[in-house]
Amino acid sequence: MWIILGLMQASMDNRVVDRRIAELCKEWMRKNDHNNVTTNLQPTLQAVFDEGLTANRGGKRLRALLALSAFRAYSIDEQATGKPVLKNQPETQNSNTNNAIGNNSAHGGNLADKTSPAMLDLACAIEIYQTSALIHDDIIDDSPLRRGRSSAHVALQGENKPNNFGTGLALMLGNMLATASADIAATALESPSLHHANENLHMFLQMQRAVEIGQTLDLAAETISLKQPNELIDASLNVFAWKTASYTTIAPLELGLCAAGMTPKTAQQAAHDIGLPLGVAFQLADDLLDATGNPQSIGKPVGGDIREGKHTVLLADALQAADETDQDTLIRVYRQPNRTDDEVHTVLGLFASTGAIDSSRKRIRNLWQQTKNAIDNTNMVFASHETLIAACARFIPDELR
Repeated sequence: MWIILGLMQASMDNRVVDRRIAELCKEWMRKNDHNNVTTNLQPTLQAVFDEGLTANRGGKRLRALLALSAFRAYSIDEQATGKPVLKNQPETQNSNTNNAIGNNSAHGGNLADKTSPAMLDLACAIEIYQTSALIHDDIIDDSPLRRGRSSAHVALQGENKPNNFGTGLALMLGNMLATASADIAATALESPSLHHANENLHMFLQMQRAVEIGQTLDLAAETISLKQPNELIDASLNVFAWKTASYTTIAPLELGLCAAGMTPKTAQQAAHDIGLPLGVAFQLADDLLDATGNPQSIGKPVGGDIREGKHTVLLADALQAADETDQDTLIRVYRQPNRTDDEVHTVLGLFASTGAIDSSRKRIRNLWQQTKNAIDNTNMVFASHETLIAACARFIPDELR
């Protein structure tokens, strides 16, 4: 029953977040009106703005929901206990939390509707930043599709335009949305309903810095030889920490907890302890589902990462466990510019026969246990604890927890 209610609530929350993201993007773009843009250049600027709205549609909104859940969890605990939450936490001021928190039950009410409006905007800013990162990611990977639609650089190319016209516009759109996200976050943090405005804005910018470093490390990891699977595993997990966990789990937790009143240093530590293993597990699960999932449920053909030649941890585990013949097969297939359906099938078979899939499942379960242990260590009241557990569980499929 709780699972069904949780899915219904997430769906309602998604609609609230989606609607607010669209409003925020339109408001930000209206600040940059066309009054000072010459007439013959306005259509291009408008096309970029329109694509910004399109690119922000869809997605599971996991990051926003996690930030909202963290804010709610600490607010509930403060109201219930009136004392510091974490072990050895320094004395802190009362949070004086906005009364729009809503029902204190972990399963009650619509999370996005019942939280501080300013916190909703801060959570939406994280999602808008994600869109900017995805636009740049698609350019780097030369991906033609995103969420079932043309990627921004493809959609903006247009007809009878110079080569890379769309790429250049998409680069600028990604930058615009990153700037918009910081502006929206800064405006939200001006609200008296949110705590530690300066520290939170710094956290938001540090999140962006971490993703930028992570993308750089991701490109570097692709140059590691497939004959060095141990180094590839270490490098890939490091990339996951910087590129994925930083803004997918750690920053939403940190911003939500700190905005609710937790001291910045304590929020940073709690978010790291909970969010780092969760973010790495999330990326590992995504890679695993690409190799084992149902095409209808994952929304893309199985083996997409293999077709693209991505150097995943799953591949590194297979290389590490394979005998010389199978290792040579994997390296040969991945060194080719393209992979056929038969080759994808062969690689998927080797992922299973070498034990790489089982190793990935075990690694994910261990990381999920680390996340649960970290939540336990917060010593939050039951409703707060369950709110965080439920929010974090959205990142990992049931069968992998």
